[in-house]
Amino acid sequence: MTDQKDYRDTVFLPKTEFPMKAGLAQKEPAILARWAKIGLYDKLRTQRAGRTRFILHDGPPYANGDIHMGHAMNKVLKDIIVRSQSLMGKDAPYIPGWDCHGLPIEWKVEEAYRAKKLNKDEVDPVAFRAECRAYAEKWVGVQRAQFERLGVMGDWTNPYLTMNFESEAIIAGELLKFAESGQLYRGAKPVMWSPVEKTALAEAEVEYEDITSTQIDVAFEITEAPNAPGIQALIDAGEKVYAVIWTTTPWTIPVNQALAYGRDVAYDVVPFNGARYVIARDLQAKTMQRWGFDPTADGPQDILQYLGSALEGAVAHHPMHKLGGFFAKPRPLLAGDFVTTDAGTGLVHMAPDHGEDDFLLCKAHGIDPVFAVDAAGMYRPDWLWLGGQGSVINKKLVASDGPICTDLREAGALLAASDDFTHSYPHSWRSKAKVIFRCTPQWFIPMDRPSTATHDTSWDDESREATASNGATLRGIALDAIENTRWVPEKAQNRIRAMVEGRPDWVISRQRAWGVPIALYVHRQTGEYLRDPDVNARILEAFTTGGADAWYQGDHQALLGEKYDLAHYEVITDILDVWFDSGSTHSFVIEARYGAGTRANLYVEGSDQHRGWFQSSLLESSGTRGRAPYDAVLTHGFALDGKGKKMSKSEGNVIDPLKEIDQGGADILRLWVAQTDYFDDVRIGKEVLAGTGDAYRKVRNTFRYLLGALDGFGEAERLPVAEMPELERYILAKLVELDAELRSAAEAFEFNRYSRALTDFMNEDLSAFFFDIRKDCLYCEAETSPKRRAYRTVLDVLFHALVRYAAPILAFTAEEVWQGRFPSEDESVHMLEWPVLPEGASVESDWVAIRALRQQVTEAIEPYRREKQVRSSLEAEVTVPALPASEADLTELFIVSKVSKGDAVTVVPTQRHKCGRCWRHLPEVAQDGALCDRCAGVVE
Repeated sequence: MTDQKDYRDTVFLPKTEFPMKAGLAQKEPAILARWAKIGLYDKLRTQRAGRTRFILHDGPPYANGDIHMGHAMNKVLKDIIVRSQSLMGKDAPYIPGWDCHGLPIEWKVEEAYRAKKLNKDEVDPVAFRAECRAYAEKWVGVQRAQFERLGVMGDWTNPYLTMNFESEAIIAGELLKFAESGQLYRGAKPVMWSPVEKTALAEAEVEYEDITSTQIDVAFEITEAPNAPGIQALIDAGEKVYAVIWTTTPWTIPVNQALAYGRDVAYDVVPFNGARYVIARDLQAKTMQRWGFDPTADGPQDILQYLGSALEGAVAHHPMHKLGGFFAKPRPLLAGDFVTTDAGTGLVHMAPDHGEDDFLLCKAHGIDPVFAVDAAGMYRPDWLWLGGQGSVINKKLVASDGPICTDLREAGALLAASDDFTHSYPHSWRSKAKVIFRCTPQWFIPMDRPSTATHDTSWDDESREATASNGATLRGIALDAIENTRWVPEKAQNRIRAMVEGRPDWVISRQRAWGVPIALYVHRQTGEYLRDPDVNARILEAFTTGGADAWYQGDHQALLGEKYDLAHYEVITDILDVWFDSGSTHSFVIEARYGAGTRANLYVEGSDQHRGWFQSSLLESSGTRGRAPYDAVLTHGFALDGKGKKMSKSEGNVIDPLKEIDQGGADILRLWVAQTDYFDDVRIGKEVLAGTGDAYRKVRNTFRYLLGALDGFGEAERLPVAEMPELERYILAKLVELDAELRSAAEAFEFNRYSRALTDFMNEDLSAFFFDIRKDCLYCEAETSPKRRAYRTVLDVLFHALVRYAAPILAFTAEEVWQGRFPSEDESVHMLEWPVLPEGASVESDWVAIRALRQQVTEAIEPYRREKQVRSSLEAEVTVPALPASEADLTELFIVSKVSKGDAVTVVPTQRHKCGRCWRHLPEVAQDGALCDRCAGVVE
């Protein structure tokens, strides 16, 4: 055997400087700097001017700390959507924004005061507001850099801030629209109140946690029962009859003003310890067991039985009635529809200051709140019982051995008390302290008062008729707007509809300093607020010039003008609920930048925003414009740790996006977001990110192969589709299918489907199939060979398509790939549009069957490779039960020496000799190392 010649210099190997190792953490900042240098965002706006616009309106995060994984997930998803819409040829601006007002920021500034043992209330409000503004400005800058580092493209030089003077003026203007149309009132209702933060809270600012409370059974002596003759006879005979209530909020007993019963509830009057007790029949056993008494073990009882309606007109004493004054007033028994026999005693004590049902029932019977509990949650000092003794959320006050239970026990009214009742209870999400229901004067937007808001004329006739049937109340308009909005996923519509259907009037006032003030003047005698358009215009002009601080340091008489005397008006100093601020962003972002009446195409936030920003925006726009501010709403889940648990510092399971970016790069996080089923909660941890890293490397290697294989490709080499082999036409046909799937997924905002289809195509159709088969052609065919030209032509088509498809997700890598082939000083892959694919890529063969057979052959060869009977599939000869009709060479498709027909798929090592250049085993090769006919021709 002669020495074999080395033909490596004659093989056309791929050439590229694109590295296999990504080094994203080092490369991405340079790419960001390049985008900033060329003004990529502004160039896109210029390029797409006049195109169909797609506006994704950014929900404002709070400017009060470093970003967390939830922020990263949210912003990346938004950026993927915006970039994909831009790729589809639309003008897709993105205006990032921040929520700068409200308790989260004010609380942080107060923490600094508390650390210095200073009292915020003693500081000039304008000076305090300046500190809040400075704090917010600091974190806006920090978060801006962090969001940009994620690759989020937007107008970062001109974001929107709720604390900008223009924003504050427009927010105030939106409030005054409600006021001028009569959709605003001042009233005293129980609202969720934080004694620690001394302010009302919105439902969205509350989180629920399990706590252990004191539960008590308290006896109220009945003094009259005109419609229950048996009870009245016992009272007339000098016997004691008590109505028994059960509560887990003992601190509300000092403001009890009535008792509630159910009209259709069956009650028993049960003897115990020389007295009689009225208890719901269904709850009698459980109630008396709490007292340490088992009625079934002590023989027959003399029990009177009544329906609740017999208690109408009954009156009882407050247990502390001997204190006189407020406590000496009779407590009426009132019928309440909300009374059930699910728990307790079947009788409910009514404290109209501290419960919505209590308030409404008592109000219907002329019983008003007494406002005994102050902003700090303490009974006011002049309150006859427990005045100034400590906060009502303090366990010591309400414990079974605390002052409330002790006094009730001494009065003979405490039947049972234990500190072991576990239940869910609302807490402030900021201070983590328990909240209470507290009746205070607040400003409300009514949900069911007829609205004067004008309907959006773009709605169809059916929608307008539905609105009319709802009476054009804010609730009705909002519900119709929900029906006219696209919800992604669809089940989100039911969630927000249920919330809007059941929500009470919107409490828009807060008793804080940092925010937009409720800029109203209230007449001291009539209690009516001023609705003068001229006054409102002066207010808004002052706000535009000096921001909301103008309300605190301005000349109110000048704002009122000569027509009104300031001495006759109260200047309201409450601030607006921050949800009203963020709910108004459509007015000072979308409409202010793109024209009155413009709606956002899409809002995107977490599922908690059904009760937050989605809803406040819906209500604000419905009340002022008669429609929703958005065409569609996308809801995503939350980011959990790798085990599906909520991330928390105390658990030590927090995945910091900033650390992950520093270590692996932002594109890994971006790919993770795209690959998750983000419509539900998603998991992220080391194992999850490792899997994402593997997926990224496969994509990167595909691009590296394309760049190397296309080295030197020019237009002269391009081959028409009609002249291509069937395999190339088949791959182009698969690309057309992929193109349709990706466009459909992008339009549906289903990027897990998008990314899965893209990576499956790259891994299965290209790397494991097309590239594998055609590597021989690329390396060994003559440069002018039609087959090689066809292959490289298809690779070029694939490159242009795939780099565009990947760009919305792998924003940095796609830029690196594009610049690796088409370096440019001032262009970017993100300025490209959706690819236009060549036509005519139809095929006749059944490629599904061919690929299935190829898979069988590959699996049959594998044992021979493991046993080293063959070193590669090229050394195998195979038989297959059927030879599919195809233009393609099956030996080439299967990458074997020979394919013939047989009874089954079988494998034998070939006896043919190996070509010294292409390594194929062919009949014309006379000896190992000699050349096959094709290679001989190429070398010559």
